Amino acid sequence: MRRRAALMLPALALPGLVLPALVRPARAQERYPDRPIRLIIPFATGGSNDVVGRLVAEGMGQRLGQTFVVENRGGAGGLIGNDLVAKSKPEGYDLLLAGSGSFLISSLVQQRVPYDVLKDFTPVGFIGQAPNVICLNPSVPARTLKELQEVAKKANPPLTYGSPGVGTTGHALPAMIALTLGIEMEHVPYRGTGPALTDVLAGRLSMITNALAPLKPHIESGALRAIGIAATKRSPVMPNIPTTGEQGFPGILSSTWYGIVGPKDMPPDRVAKLHAALNATLADPETGRRLLDEGVEVEASDTPAAYGRFLAEDRARWADVVRRAQIRVE
Repeated sequence: MRRRAALMLPALALPGLVLPALVRPARAQERYPDRPIRLIIPFATGGSNDVVGRLVAEGMGQRLGQTFVVENRGGAGGLIGNDLVAKSKPEGYDLLLAGSGSFLISSLVQQRVPYDVLKDFTPVGFIGQAPNVICLNPSVPARTLKELQEVAKKANPPLTYGSPGVGTTGHALPAMIALTLGIEMEHVPYRGTGPALTDVLAGRLSMITNALAPLKPHIESGALRAIGIAATKRSPVMPNIPTTGEQGFPGILSSTWYGIVGPKDMPPDRVAKLHAALNATLADPETGRRLLDEGVEVEASDTPAAYGRFLAEDRARWADVVRRAQIRVE
């Protein structure tokens, strides 16, 4: 009887019956992902964003048993790639590598942003952050933030700092430093970190801030002087650099951070599956080592909601700096 009843089940699956509707959601959940997942990196190939994104995509793909296709969509300070994902179907097949500058700060300084970073995306999980280090050309007679404050107040003309462009993290952190120390510094924007760093090394500019990895060899050679790291704890990469908090300025905090988001209204079960795959990837010692080589300290989020709260808090913090420093992309 059991075998006969089992064989008769397909015949019961007639239009209008409830049985197929009850089965379908479970099957759909089991199948995800059943095709390649696309990860958008809102930068051109090369650089830390590309390395981090591809490392994470490779690990998540292995754990989900599905290919991750990485697409680089640079331009407009990250807006092009971000908008592409914001307007994608919320099925969990289009994801974005979100960053502190390209995703969050860009939404504060650009005149027209076609999406809302808090309402039009679904947080998946935090990857980690590369604390920004504050570096001077050795010709500037300052070895601490307080000494920089004293030198800057007497400088005529003002000290200068280079950044990868208006509204980048390399622009916002020095603006925060100037506001906190009550000093004046002149911003000189460039098209990328490379040319700005070149002019600081040559002594044509006074200061640059960036993630530690690209500045490390210049600090070690003495071509740059690191006077502080804008973090709550010292970096394991160069533990001799004191934090801003140790120097009496705990409010000066800035990192180049990375996370994964998708379009709004993604199914919670798919978000949970992606979050689990991301955290399993970040827990892998080899992945952690390779990320640290890029200066990124792994900091997985406990839940997607925890990453969402971080986004809201960090945006509010930078919104205050952007408003007070009047940072706008023309």
